[in-house]
Amino acid sequence: MKAKIRKQKQQPCMVVLKLCIIFAILPLNQSLSFNYTQALSKSLLYFESQRSGRLPHHQRVTWRHHSALTDGLEQGVDLVGGYYDAGDNVKFGFPMAFTITMLSWAVIEYGGDIATAGEYDHAVEAIKWGTDYFIKAHTQPNELWVEVGDGDTDHYCWQRPEDMTTSRRAYKVDEQNPGSDVAGETAAAMAAASIVFRKQNPRYSKLLLHHAKQLFEFGDKFRGKYDNSIEIVRGYYPSVSGFMDELLWAALWLYKATDMEVYLKYVLENGHPFGGITWAITEFSWDVKYAGVQVIASMLREEKHKKENRLALEQYRSKAEYYLCACLNKNNDTNVHRTPGGLLYIRQWNNMQYVSTTSFLLTIYSDYLHSTNQTLKCDRAILTPQEIFAFAKSQADYILGSNPMAMSYLVGHGLNFPQRVHHRGASIESYKENKGFIGCTEGFDNWFARPDPNPNVVVGALVGGPDENDQFRDQRSNFQQTEACTYNTAAVVGVLAKLHRLYSHQSHDSPLIVSN
Repeated sequence: MKAKIRKQKQQPCMVVLKLCIIFAILPLNQSLSFNYTQALSKSLLYFESQRSGRLPHHQRVTWRHHSALTDGLEQGVDLVGGYYDAGDNVKFGFPMAFTITMLSWAVIEYGGDIATAGEYDHAVEAIKWGTDYFIKAHTQPNELWVEVGDGDTDHYCWQRPEDMTTSRRAYKVDEQNPGSDVAGETAAAMAAASIVFRKQNPRYSKLLLHHAKQLFEFGDKFRGKYDNSIEIVRGYYPSVSGFMDELLWAALWLYKATDMEVYLKYVLENGHPFGGITWAITEFSWDVKYAGVQVIASMLREEKHKKENRLALEQYRSKAEYYLCACLNKNNDTNVHRTPGGLLYIRQWNNMQYVSTTSFLLTIYSDYLHSTNQTLKCDRAILTPQEIFAFAKSQADYILGSNPMAMSYLVGHGLNFPQRVHHRGASIESYKENKGFIGCTEGFDNWFARPDPNPNVVVGALVGGPDENDQFRDQRSNFQQTEACTYNTAAVVGVLAKLHRLYSHQSHDSPLIVSN
């Protein structure tokens, strides 16, 4: 269901009188602060909306029910569980793994803040729902099941996951059909998660690390892009950047999880041939990991390393700071475009994923610079950690409603948010309310085409967001803007956790609080 993007005239401020008054009287140099604690809680709730498999008794998103309970049966393997990536009913392993890596990273860095918000158990549960599935999917040392469902047939149907009649064929990578990128990302996810579980569940942590090591070795030994092995994924999650960034990414997370020099040596020795110290990147996403690799490697510089290691890490830092300075609009040449309202803008389709990932890396790096008493030296300015984080906060605030349309792009948060999210389950009456079967065409005719708001709210979903002119059309068919993905929300969790720590004393029931 592809839809052309049409420009929409600026609508008058009329959604909520209170919001209009605030935006009308607020000076341009004054910022808005939000109920970040509430936003954090809702962002973690979102992952329960995306669960596949048999739902637990304590499931909080009650409009969802059990689904896809025979996944893998055709192939003789148990692939029940995991997450649907977005508004469809396919389980794509590559973006799912990146989602878990980012959630784990958020807990590693901001677990204390998440805990003071009362959300630590929910965050860890969201991670474990993914890693439990990866353990199932990793059936042999050199075999990983990376997709369940068929994106082509799925897109011909508009059905709740509880009603699915589309193909549930499963696809794997192995020695004959390699997938170093998806194996590397899954290794990174399991290594990062092993750090999260190290104290509270050491046995599970060791199991995750065992799988992570095997997957990294598999990806490194049998090299190849997974979309060459599984061609059907090319129309949905193609590996444009190749697999070298994922191998560096996995090695770095294994180093962080094990402190074994062999993994650091891999990152340093392959920095040049794999592009880690040669690629100057202006995005960080489920596909392109170079910026994440470069930022993590930069922060290793302060550890005790041999002289030759420090030189290589300096090269990683140079590329990391190029990325950061580009996002902050402080490079002489290449900078990331911004909308008139100040939002980072990479591309038309699901731009918010890049906003959330960038905000997270800026937040992480500002903390690092603060703890080491350093600044960021860009071509056009020297920036303090506080200035870097202030920009990350501005992006989070834009997401939550400080934007020309006074729209919260985090669904369910605030008083004005997208009502027609491109999401099959949310757009159709809940299975618990209507257990009658809803077929493919019936879903399109009776639910997809309805002009009414969705009957179910996908709380915490971060939708694709506005266009380059800050305009947003709240239409179910406008999937470029109204579809949400798990990795969008996963990347913003850490930013919201830090904002909760800094501003929780200002939180009221009102979605907006004016601050000087």
